Amino acid sequence: MSSYIQAISQATTSSTGKSTTNPKDTVMGKEDFLMLLVAQLQNQDPLSPDDPTEFTAQLAQFSSLEQLTSLNESMENLVTSNANSDRFSTLNTIGKDVTYKDSSLNFTGGPVKVGYQLDEQASEVTLSLQLNGATLATMSGTELEQGSHFITWDGLSTDGKTAPVGNYKIVVQAKSASDAYVGASPLIRSQVTGVDLGGEFGGVLKTNAGEVAFNSILGVYEAGTKAQ
Repeated sequence: MSSYIQAISQATTSSTGKSTTNPKDTVMGKEDFLMLLVAQLQNQDPLSPDDPTEFTAQLAQFSSLEQLTSLNESMENLVTSNANSDRFSTLNTIGKDVTYKDSSLNFTGGPVKVGYQLDEQASEVTLSLQLNGATLATMSGTELEQGSHFITWDGLSTDGKTAPVGNYKIVVQAKSASDAYVGASPLIRSQVTGVDLGGEFGGVLKTNAGEVAFNSILGVYEAGTKAQ
């Protein structure tokens, strides 16, 4: 009986993972086990029957294995359900502003909101916008405490002219009162114009400033309200 139970255990275990055999191969299930069990009982040696203690233990082992298999399937269904829920949650962001960390800004003209996140208190913050390696605009941050802060760039270069459209790089430099560098990350705030539900973790949001993964956003706000 032991060899039959082991064969069933191996077959059932393989069903919880990716199969490395031909997908047309069948996997032994509960019905196969019951048929095998009945056949084994019918054909056992009456003069030397199977040990009932071992038989009971192996039945308990198979029962535990079956429960683990069912639990694994339930967890897979739960993960799939949560992933689908995240994807549909992204639809609620359309028309709203989102904030996220990114040093790449797709500038299409007009005022845009860019910002910085400080790891600690700073005494000086400089935010530069670069196009093809050249700095076209520079702004000074007035909010210097730890946290996230935003500045509206009017879309003009340092010479007062309208900056050309293109993919800009945001560079943030922050210093403390002792002239030491403070950790700072560039931020973008932009309105969501569409959602790509493909991929993992909720899909990708399409904004006026570029694309961002849903699980990378730091906040969602009604358009026109102040980001905190």
